[in-house]
Amino acid sequence: MKIYVDADACPVKDIIISEAVSVEIPVILVTSFSHFSNAEQPPGVETIYVDSGADAADYRIMKLAESDDMIVTQDYGLASLGLAKGCLVLHHKGFTYTNENIDQLLQTRYLSAMARKSGKRTKGPKPFTQEDREQFRQLFKKAISRST
Repeated sequence: MKIYVDADACPVKDIIISEAVSVEIPVILVTSFSHFSNAEQPPGVETIYVDSGADAADYRIMKLAESDDMIVTQDYGLASLGLAKGCLVLHHKGFTYTNENIDQLLQTRYLSAMARKSGKRTKGPKPFTQEDREQFRQLFKKAISRST
């Protein structure tokens, strides 16, 4: 198992890295060149840089991920592709994408986009909280413990 992180705006990279490294699961952070960093990562963590174009990180993750790998993303489109490939897909707010909930999430995203296109305002995501971090940590620990 490998863990692929859609890392550009992922607020839980530190949790993913610390928990995965402790059980020796490889972590691949996929991020755009616009987020380049010289920061040294611990052994077992690799950073792959991609162009800043729309969906470049998503395409790279889908090229690399295999069945039974884990993907952490807030992108519903990438989540849908990951599920179709047999990956476990987690959201940083602490829920698992499933074949049962992905259609509703995609539909909501589509309807919001159509509303914005017609000039209406839609609500953005709620602020990320410490409770969200802890919920993700618990979900992530449970998910990696099943694979080790």
